[in-house]
Parts: sequence; C-alpha cells; structure tokens
Amino acid sequence: MDENGKKLYVGNLPWAATEADLLELFSDYGEVVDAYVIQDRATGRSRGFGFVEFNNVDSVQEVVVLLDGAKFQGRTLILKPARPKPPRDS
Repeated sequence: MDENGKKLYVGNLPWAATEADLLELFSDYGEVVDAYVIQDRATGRSRGFGFVEFNNVDSVQEVVVLLDGAKFQGRTLILKPARPKPPRDS
C-alpha cells in the first residue's frame, strides 16, 4: 500500500480511458483528490493503468471490494491498494 493508504491502483483500463473518466467512476465512492492514467513517454498513449487518490483510506478499501472485477468501457477492472514508489537510483 502507498505511504498513506489513500491511493488506488486501477489496472486493465481501456486504452481510451481518461482522467475525467476515472474521476467520474470513482467519485461516487469518496472524495477523489487526484486521478491519472499512466502514459507511455515515447508515444503519449495510455499504458492501460492508472491511479486514483482518495481523501481517506476507507474509500480505497470500499472501492476495491465493490468494483474489483467490474466492467468499465468493456474491460474488466483490476483494483488494488497502490504500493509505494520504489526509491530512484541517483
């Protein structure tokens, strides 16, 4: 889980999914602080996953129970509490 437990990993996203789509989908389950889709640096295309940060840990746990495996724009979502970023080598 990330440092504060408030971030959600969202996998198997449709290639056309946007940050606005994530905000719309997850805002019913708690206050969304941030949402982003990870993009390939070279092409700018979605890599098929993203993250949603909520204002509390309970929202992350609730949404994993309720929506993991749910269909979203024709794809089956994979939801997990996010792990912390590994430290970068200098």
